[in-house]
Amino acid sequence: MLTYHILSLLFFLLVLMIMFSIGQLSVDKCAECGQPLPERYQPPADEDWTTGIFGCAEDPESCWTGLFCPCVLFGRNVETIREDIPWNNACVCHAMCVEGGIAVAAVTGFFHGLDPKTSVLICETLLFAWWMCAIYTGLFRQSLQKKYHLKDSPCDPCLVHCCMHWCALCQEHREMRNHLSDNTSNTMTLVAPPPVQEMNSGENKDAASSSESTGHEHNDAASSAESSDHKNTNMELALQPV
Repeated sequence: MLTYHILSLLFFLLVLMIMFSIGQLSVDKCAECGQPLPERYQPPADEDWTTGIFGCAEDPESCWTGLFCPCVLFGRNVETIREDIPWNNACVCHAMCVEGGIAVAAVTGFFHGLDPKTSVLICETLLFAWWMCAIYTGLFRQSLQKKYHLKDSPCDPCLVHCCMHWCALCQEHREMRNHLSDNTSNTMTLVAPPPVQEMNSGENKDAASSSESTGHEHNDAASSAESSDHKNTNMELALQPV
């Protein structure tokens, strides 16, 4: 009987420990620093993107870069979001999945011809590589949305990169540029230095004369005090009885 109670108590303690550990694991944490958030913390509401998915013409430079060198634009975007990842690493990964897949398909079709079996194999390979690239780039788009509290526009990040990859890259670049410019304008403060004070020769002479007059006044006051002391001493000597 005693053993049963002991086992029941141990089981109860085990359940409490499991519930406590689950409660610790379910605590919300900050996406930036990883520190636990207060229970009453309310995350800010997601906002709209500053530019649309088809607003590529608003920034011609990023538009042309995303059209002809999407791997370079993707590398720059990743480096802005994640400072610990160099832009060339992300650029190489993008080039291997997208540009590399297209190049392999073109070379295979050129040397071996496009028979039905080869065409199906090439299409499957390209679709797989494209889907992997969409997942990889969509994760960074999701990180960008969490960082700036942006909505899914127009749909899920991976699906956006799967259907409108080049437009998504340009939109992400414009969004980060706008947010960085806003932060720079808010943190910049102009501090005007104090004006330089210069004294001309006339002011120097006036200052010197005023200091001399002040010195003479002090000397006169000291001499008058000494004379009054001497008079008081003589009067005391005269009043003393002989």
